[in-house]
Amino acid sequence: MGIFGRKTDTTETGAATTPGEVSPELAALTGDYTLDPSHSTIGFVARHAMVTNVKGGFKDFEGTLHLDGTDPSKSTASLDVKMESVETGSADRDGHLKSADFFKTDEFPTMTFRSTEAVALGGDDYRITGELSILGITKPLSIDLEFNGAATDPFGNQRVGFEGKSEIIRSEWGLTWNAALETGGVLVSDKIKLVFDISAIKNAA
Repeated sequence: MGIFGRKTDTTETGAATTPGEVSPELAALTGDYTLDPSHSTIGFVARHAMVTNVKGGFKDFEGTLHLDGTDPSKSTASLDVKMESVETGSADRDGHLKSADFFKTDEFPTMTFRSTEAVALGGDDYRITGELSILGITKPLSIDLEFNGAATDPFGNQRVGFEGKSEIIRSEWGLTWNAALETGGVLVSDKIKLVFDISAIKNAA
């Protein structure tokens, strides 16, 4: 599957395509899209006490995509996440994450990502690189993406779906709080896994 549809040697009608030719159904998906937060996930995984993983996510975010079916390198992405919306399944832990020890949500309410480059890796796989800003610190981040497909939902919305993953070293963004364990090691891992499950709706022409 290519980023804008199934990657095949023939069109749906069975007509052969020549190398480099853009399939009409792929080109038709070119356009601007808006993320659907109710069907998307922006999540993270942290190692806790050196023995288990704690999963969390953000419930309040918005984003846009521009997909180019003829030249994927021209595709772009933008994401804004409200840090106050963090949820990990523990009210106490969520409160700690919002505090001055971590996200400082009163001072830095939003985490942002702005893409700078998109690269086709082959098959369903792509990599988008951009700038991630947390706590006022901006550093590059690359996200590996898998295109899950495109469909028209029962309400007539044209949707595309992606799954993505990346890793950051949180201390590089100023997230340095930790606590030492009596048995050695630290309470919270410096390496954080990021996970994305995105559904986006094509904007009306």
